[in-house]
Amino acid sequence: MSTRRTAKASRAVREVLSSAILFELNDPRIKNVTVLNVEVAQDMRSAKVYVSVLGDKKIQSRCLHGLESARGFLQKKVADRIDTRYTPILNFVLDDGVKKSIEASRILEELARERGELEANEYAEEESQEPEADSEEESDMDDSERTN
Repeated sequence: MSTRRTAKASRAVREVLSSAILFELNDPRIKNVTVLNVEVAQDMRSAKVYVSVLGDKKIQSRCLHGLESARGFLQKKVADRIDTRYTPILNFVLDDGVKKSIEASRILEELARERGELEANEYAEEESQEPEADSEEESDMDDSERTN
């Protein structure tokens, strides 16, 4: 089986699962779930489904348990859509990549804010020093103008 075929099957499984989870599952444990990626094995007998769940560890665990409970229903939806000899057995995996990227963004924003405050303070210090120099020049000009 070619990698192009497995990639196509992965996309199809992801689309089916995304819509089924969003529109057809009525389990209250399954909320705020995003299907990020699906990796179908070469023999089409198994598939790793990478999901992202918003919430703390307890909510994520509860959601994964709900997805495991709905595995049969979701596999049937996949079997109805994809015409293959085998329907892949779905294995749900929590993907922390989104959470890690959000945390990295927060840290970068914090650093940028600190850097901006430092630059603003340096700029304010420079500005506070410049008017003193300007006032001395103005006083020198006033003296020279008075003598003329």
